Parts: sequence; structure tokens; C-alpha cells
Amino acid sequence: MDTARKALIGAAFAAAAERYDDGADVQRCVAQGLAAMAAHETPGTDGPILEIGCGTGLLTREIRRHWPTAELIATDLVPEMVETTARQRLAARTMTMDGELPVFDSPRFAMILSSLTFQWFTDLPGALTRLRGLLRPGGSLWFATMGAESFASWRAAHEQAGVTSGLPDYPDLEALRAMLARFGGAIAQEEYLPVPQPGGQALIRHFRVIGAHVPRPDYRPLGPAVLRRVIDAFDAAGGGTSYHILYGRLPA
Repeated sequence: MDTARKALIGAAFAAAAERYDDGADVQRCVAQGLAAMAAHETPGTDGPILEIGCGTGLLTREIRRHWPTAELIATDLVPEMVETTARQRLAARTMTMDGELPVFDSPRFAMILSSLTFQWFTDLPGALTRLRGLLRPGGSLWFATMGAESFASWRAAHEQAGVTSGLPDYPDLEALRAMLARFGGAIAQEEYLPVPQPGGQALIRHFRVIGAHVPRPDYRPLGPAVLRRVIDAFDAAGGGTSYHILYGRLPA
């Protein structure tokens, strides 16, 4: 695992922990949608639930709402995020843990859920294998992650300015389906959710407020003049862009 990059990601989200919810309208919507999907398929559970990447507790609250009596372990890479969730007293055991390298080593969970965390993983296929191994027979892993068309118009503005954006590469729906196909019985779907505030400056602020501004490893930051060209091109095209969200379910 790329420990240096994980440290950068952790530091960015640690700094954003106190203000994260102020910019998390899309993240809140995704957490609600993911939990609703899982609850529709599994309205009740008699086993413990594991959450990967609890952040400030957006999904944790939804899990508790749908499964009020289930044993719940909420985890995150970032201690400050774990503390933020713990303060909400959601009747969950909270712990710091890298979701790619879970500390559990046996099939003990009836369900694992994760919302908008997997896009930060170094090795998603490997992580899926490890997490699936923690499911009891009949259990399921539900997740939401970023798709390839996320912020497409922001990427296009960079291309217009003759540069490449620092956004990571995400899988498209077909790539995710191919990734899940080897497990059997998996499902995947997608949706698009607009960034609420238009404009290039607002988008940059949005990324920073939620701590999602760590670029891909090979990115070289743009100078002020080039960034200004990107923002101008983005705003001239309307200044709007969307999240591309991929949802997946992986059975035990």
C-alpha cells in the first residue's frame, strides 16, 4: 500500500472533519440512497454490521435508522473522523482502521457498507476480496464509489486549457461490473448528482471543504495563470458539473 499517499489523504480529511458536513450535500444523498438499497434487499439482520469509511457519520446514521438494534462497528482511516462519529452517540463501536487492510480475519459480518470511500483505495479488487472474506454466509457488501464521468466538465476545461486535471481515474460502470463479475451474483448501477454550487472557484472550495483535494500521485500542480484559464473555461461552459456515482452489491 502507498503509505505516503494514505498519509496525505488522512491529513486532508482530518483537517476537514469539523466542517465536512457543510459541503456534504451530495455525500449525504449518496449515503441515504445506499442504505435504502441495502435495506430494501435486507430489511432485517441478525448479525453485526461493519461500516468502512464512516467519516462524520452520514452513513452511520442511516444504518442505525434502518437497523436500529444491530451491532454496528463504524471505522475510518482518519482518527478525527472517527471521533466526530463517536461524539454523535449512535450506539456504534467506532475504531480507526484502513478499510483496505481490515483488522478482522474471519467471516463475522452479516453486512458491510461503505459510502464514497473505495475511490481512495490503492487496490480496489484486492480490497473487495478481503472485505468479502469477512461476510457470513448469506451476507452482503454494499458500497458507493466514484465513477469515471465524475466532474466531466471540469476535466474538459483542463483539456481546453491544454493541461490535465489532478482528478484520479475512476472506473466506469462496465469496468466495475467486470471487476465484480468474478465473484458471482454481484450487481452494479449508476447515477449522476450535480454539485450544488456552480463555478470553478466554488468547485475548488467544495473539494477543500470536504477534504477531497488530494490529487492523483503523478499530478504536478498548476500555476495561478493556468488555473485561472481552467476556471474561465469551466465558467464559460456554464460552470456546472456532476458526481458520477457507482453503486455495487457483492454477496458472500
